[in-house]
Amino acid sequence: MAALPPLPPYTLSPLPPLLAPIPDKFLTLMFPVVAYWALSLFFHFLDVNDYLPQYRLHTPIELLKRNHVLKTDVIRDVLIQQVIQTVIGVLLGMTEPEDVIGKEDYDVSVWATRIRLAQRLIPGVLSLVGLNAAGMAKNVANSYPVLSGFLAGGNYPWLTHAVFLSSGDVAVVPAFAAWEIVLAKITYWVLVPALQFSLAVFFMDTWQYFLHRAMHSNLWLYRTFHSRHHRLYVPYAFGALYNHPFEGFLLDTMGASIAFKLAGLTTRQGMWFFTCSTIKTVDDHCGYALPWDPLQHLTGNNAAYHDIHHQSWGIKANFSQPFFTFWDRILGTTWTGGDVSAKYERSRKSAQNAAKNGMSGTSIAGEPSDSQNEGRRATTKNLLPSFQESLKTSTSESLEQALQDIGNGAPRIISEEAEEEKEPRLALRRSPRKKGGNPTPSDVGSLKGLRERVNGSLHGRSGGVLGLESSR
Repeated sequence: MAALPPLPPYTLSPLPPLLAPIPDKFLTLMFPVVAYWALSLFFHFLDVNDYLPQYRLHTPIELLKRNHVLKTDVIRDVLIQQVIQTVIGVLLGMTEPEDVIGKEDYDVSVWATRIRLAQRLIPGVLSLVGLNAAGMAKNVANSYPVLSGFLAGGNYPWLTHAVFLSSGDVAVVPAFAAWEIVLAKITYWVLVPALQFSLAVFFMDTWQYFLHRAMHSNLWLYRTFHSRHHRLYVPYAFGALYNHPFEGFLLDTMGASIAFKLAGLTTRQGMWFFTCSTIKTVDDHCGYALPWDPLQHLTGNNAAYHDIHHQSWGIKANFSQPFFTFWDRILGTTWTGGDVSAKYERSRKSAQNAAKNGMSGTSIAGEPSDSQNEGRRATTKNLLPSFQESLKTSTSESLEQALQDIGNGAPRIISEEAEEEKEPRLALRRSPRKKGGNPTPSDVGSLKGLRERVNGSLHGRSGGVLGLESSR
């Protein structure tokens, strides 16, 4: 068995800061926050000046009329989350060793040694398919000596180099082949970091998918924490991290921190991972489907994909965040309702009608305005008593979204969707004061279809907005 090349000595020294004199650990805390607000301000600039309207997912009127939270409240909650994020980042940094340099050649040589050892398996593998590795190596020894050494199991007796020993003497020792060093450098500098980053992305996507889905599966979790984020029916960039502080800590901060640790990222790698995940989250909430935005084409998880989840009819789909959509595809939670252009168009018309009628999405305190509550009460009067009774038995967060959005024309939108899908709606057009016998099977079918639509709809507040008792 041929001797292995010796590993080179090394001397460690501190890694110079990326932007001297600012320490890398401080940059790791600063870059995600700076990236969040810089990218958010860019999209906000587009919003307020109505630039690139052809790429907007929602109209300015929708942004004003459909959301149920003031932008000042959004900014406040985002800043709170970023303070929590920074505190956790400081604690996380305290667990990390100081980054050093000087060991790179040694680590590359370690990978080259692994490559050399792996070559010792070649003769045995070739023998499994009836090939004589030793004979093949002998045949090509004169023409292709490196290939001969590879076939012989990594035997390169002519590859040597001189090294100085600690005693001052010179010794001739085995050396690595050039291709081994090149492959070792690619592995060390490219493949390993790419694998680490991919592992971090996979864990973060997994963490966020299942916790996000749990927030929608458990009504208490939804009402207590996640409904706050879904007050944004029309997402915009700086609302990406608008969450309940506990949810922001659990989903975003802890998810990224644990992914960082599990993937074994260095401080500088973590700097880019945290910053990239922040940029991706902002981009997914930007409200624009920009054809020249690379982030919206690298994966299927983009602004248009996530915007569906923020709509009343898509709240039970598209849970994946922030990078890829594989969990949605594997577990069948991808939106399957087909083309959504008609639904978006109805939302635009609804917001425009609300604007014409003087209805606003929020009052100064961030709660429904008087005109909105008045519209809700008027809509309630037009609901069939049997439908009101069915609302009492529903406890899904999707129903709560319907109740929250009722002042913005949700029942009308739902009925239009029913018409589009050719479901019977005769009973929905009847006045609740109309006298007559028991509901016909057609009536019952219409009510059932409408209830199913509402149960797949809106979020955020309790059934009390309709003056109805909840059965919970």
